[in-house]
Amino acid sequence: MTKTFAFSPEQHAASRSAPAIAHARFAIGAVVRHRLFEFRGVVFDVDPIFANSQEWYDAIPEDIRPSKDQPFYHLLAENADSNYVAYVSQQNLVADESDEPVDHPAISSLFDGYEDGRYSLRREHRH
Repeated sequence: MTKTFAFSPEQHAASRSAPAIAHARFAIGAVVRHRLFEFRGVVFDVDPIFANSQEWYDAIPEDIRPSKDQPFYHLLAENADSNYVAYVSQQNLVADESDEPVDHPAISSLFDGYEDGRYSLRREHRH
C-alpha cells in the first residue's frame, strides 16, 4: 500500500514549521481604544500580521515597538484634536467600553449604523 499526500513531503515538512496563525481579537466595526495613547477608533480592516513599510515600523520607538507577528488593525480614529486613519498592533488595543460613536467623516462611507457599541458594515462592502 502506498501513501498518498495532498501535497509533497517537502511541503508537508514546511507546513509544520510555518508560524502559528494569529487570531484577530477585534472584528470589522468594533470600537477600540489605544492602550498607551489617547485615541479610539473603529476597525475597518485587519492584517493577520504586520503589512506596513519597514520605515513606518522603524519610526516607532524601540521600547514600545510591537512584534510584527500579530494582527494589525486599520482604524478610522479620533482624538481630542482631530480624526485620521491609524494602523495599530493588537497588543496595543482594548475594547472601548464608552458606548459612544466615533466621530470620523469616513464612517458613513463604510458603515450603516451604530448599535450596542459596534458599527455595521455597509452591504456593498460585505463579502
